Amino acid sequence: MTILITGARGHVARSLVHQLLAAGQEVRAASRNPAASALPAVLCDLADPDSAAPALAGVTKLFMYAEPRGVDGFVERAVAAGVEHIVLLSALLASADAEDAIARLHRDAESAVAGSGVAWTFVRPGGFATNTLPWAATVRAEGVVRDPFPDAHSAPVHEADIAAVAARALIEPGHKGAVYELTGPESVTRRRQAELIGEAIGRPVGFVVQDLAEHRAELSRWTSPEVADSVIRHSRDAVGRPAPTTDTIEKVTGEPARAYGRWVRDHAADFTG
Repeated sequence: MTILITGARGHVARSLVHQLLAAGQEVRAASRNPAASALPAVLCDLADPDSAAPALAGVTKLFMYAEPRGVDGFVERAVAAGVEHIVLLSALLASADAEDAIARLHRDAESAVAGSGVAWTFVRPGGFATNTLPWAATVRAEGVVRDPFPDAHSAPVHEADIAAVAARALIEPGHKGAVYELTGPESVTRRRQAELIGEAIGRPVGFVVQDLAEHRAELSRWTSPEVADSVIRHSRDAVGRPAPTTDTIEKVTGEPARAYGRWVRDHAADFTG
């Protein structure tokens, strides 16, 4: 039984590959840019389903992310290749009536998987702790975090916890048809996140309230204007509002979810260079 892990350059996929290998599973990592992956990987671009055939050969289980381009074609090819179970990395906000740009993207991917006739599991994390890695450059250079929303709350989830839930779904019985909503164990503000970074690296980290236009320009470098607007709207709505948390990670894995402070300690080198 070979398990295909797409998106091998991503933090979740990398952690998942390591966890599956440690569990003695036969794993094939795949990426649209294998040379840039930190793992040995084969070519598989979800946006180009015609690239998928070699990666899918002999695969019975698949972990995939919600690529907005070509996902229907990729899922069709996966089913035709004999994949029996797909674990989809979705998002907490995905739902049948989703109107938000980010939620719609993941809803459409869920619809493509669910409509394929193959067994599925949807892993729906909230905000990734790794979303704060872009702060690392200013922490290293200036000792500050720059963001427009110091009092916005979130319950950041560690990529290793997302991967642990996905691993259980891939190698254990009883997870087909499940929808797992994941968060970190506590709600923290972005100002508090900056403080926790400082505690982890052993020097104070300040918080600079960033100009919103500058923040929007930064977001637009890696995503569409529509998604950038969604990110900003979610951030604004989270100001002064503690984020709800779930205990799904502990229920599925038997281990409590890792807090943001633990994540920062695990990634301290990113913030110190």
